[in-house]
Amino acid sequence: MTLDENLDSAIKRIEKARLEVDAHHIVKIVAISKYSKSEDIRELYSAGHRAFGENRVQDLNTKSQDLEDIPIEWHFVGVLQKNKINQLLKLRPSLIHSIDSLELALELDKRCERGVDALLQVNSAKEETKSGVDPLSAKEIYESIQEQCKNINLKGIMTIGAHSSDQKEIKKSFEVSRKIYESLPNASILSMGMSGDFELAIKCGSNMVRLGSTLFMRN
Repeated sequence: MTLDENLDSAIKRIEKARLEVDAHHIVKIVAISKYSKSEDIRELYSAGHRAFGENRVQDLNTKSQDLEDIPIEWHFVGVLQKNKINQLLKLRPSLIHSIDSLELALELDKRCERGVDALLQVNSAKEETKSGVDPLSAKEIYESIQEQCKNINLKGIMTIGAHSSDQKEIKKSFEVSRKIYESLPNASILSMGMSGDFELAIKCGSNMVRLGSTLFMRN
């Protein structure tokens, strides 16, 4: 399959899943291009896609320079190290998905010269291998960031589904995040679901999915 065929297929699968939720439920795709070349991004852009996500600041820097002639909507989805904050802010990403602590938010806020849109990452499955705040303290931390970080515009939350082959466990982790999202005033983005579980995530309320291999793998 070509990349535009991959995109068409993904859209059809998303349409089917979202219609099971609500005909008015809109789902945005962020194409995760961390394992892809700039040429692949350009090809998918030519097919009509606009939002792309990288998980390393250096890769985002390199690819945004390679593709500076086209107006890509860049997202940062990886773990953000404090020593990379200044470099990331210079790249002016559309959305930072991975604020994983109040401490990181305070450091980011301190270095911002202009407002930045971001999501709070929640470790909904409570897995030691994943970043993110504990779901029990997520609402409190979210509100603390809103109160203390005037340069960070929190738009909602991001989560990664449980690392499990058990669909019930994955669904449970998504439902935990959905409940947190619904408790947050003015939150508009619930980013959850990747190539292996995005349909389930949408059925659990996700309105933003992060797709890598689904879009970029050539068969």
